[in-house]
Amino acid sequence: MLETVDLDAALSRDEYQRVFPPLEERLRRLQYALLEAEVPTIVAFEGWDAAGKGTVIQRLTRKLDPRAFQAWPGSPPSELERRYHFLWRYQVRLPEDGHMTLFDHSWYGRVLVDRVEKWVRRRDWEGAYAQINELERWLTDDGQVVVKLWFHISQKEQRRRLRKMEKDPAERWKVEKEDWRRNRRYDRWAEAAEDMLALTDTQAAPWTIVAATDARWTRVKVFRTLVERMQAALDRRQQAPASVSRTQMAEVATRESRHRRAKEDLARARTVAHDAGLPLEDPAFFVSSGDEK
Repeated sequence: MLETVDLDAALSRDEYQRVFPPLEERLRRLQYALLEAEVPTIVAFEGWDAAGKGTVIQRLTRKLDPRAFQAWPGSPPSELERRYHFLWRYQVRLPEDGHMTLFDHSWYGRVLVDRVEKWVRRRDWEGAYAQINELERWLTDDGQVVVKLWFHISQKEQRRRLRKMEKDPAERWKVEKEDWRRNRRYDRWAEAAEDMLALTDTQAAPWTIVAATDARWTRVKVFRTLVERMQAALDRRQQAPASVSRTQMAEVATRESRHRRAKEDLARARTVAHDAGLPLEDPAFFVSSGDEK
């Protein structure tokens, strides 16, 4: 799958200045629209080290309302988190209805770094594919948006960026020996990434592979993907407002039908009581049924 990606894809400065500002503004408006519709959005940023994930996240959050999103950086599990299933620490960070959560590295660490570095047993990372698919299916069935992005660059490009970062006093702290070791083992990581993409690319939560060589192309691709997925989710919620029963939209959409069913239930209760010769004078009964007479 990764071999078919055009890593030379690029965008001119003029084209970028034409298409990107409207995308940025549309994303800002969609954040508020999904907040009102109570649709949560989850974005998983995965990809090679130095592929530009952090830079895109920084640009993404410039236009978002900080009251309605949360960004979580990748980090090793704490002692407490290691006691639980590997998905638990991400589940407790899922967004509230209408909010957005950005994961800079997500639950896919189990089938990437844990697998390549042999931090878990083979049966653990092999079993994780089905568990991840189940989680994402549960999230999308619940009306949540799950956007998964893989930032792809070549081994040569990754090496060039690491060298450039080492020469920059403001960025050299980001480069560690581990980054160079992983670059030398690029093929092993690519094999794990290929398996991950093949086994977890589902209709409910598809992968978007982002050719990340050119920064302008990368930024537009990410923003366009988010706008398209968020707009589609908003359209589905507006077309079926009762699909998630806990939301305000569902309460409004079902108010008339619930009132009608309550009246029908009351009529049946009166008929049964009348046939049985039972009194219907208890005020509490009628108040709870929504009709006092």
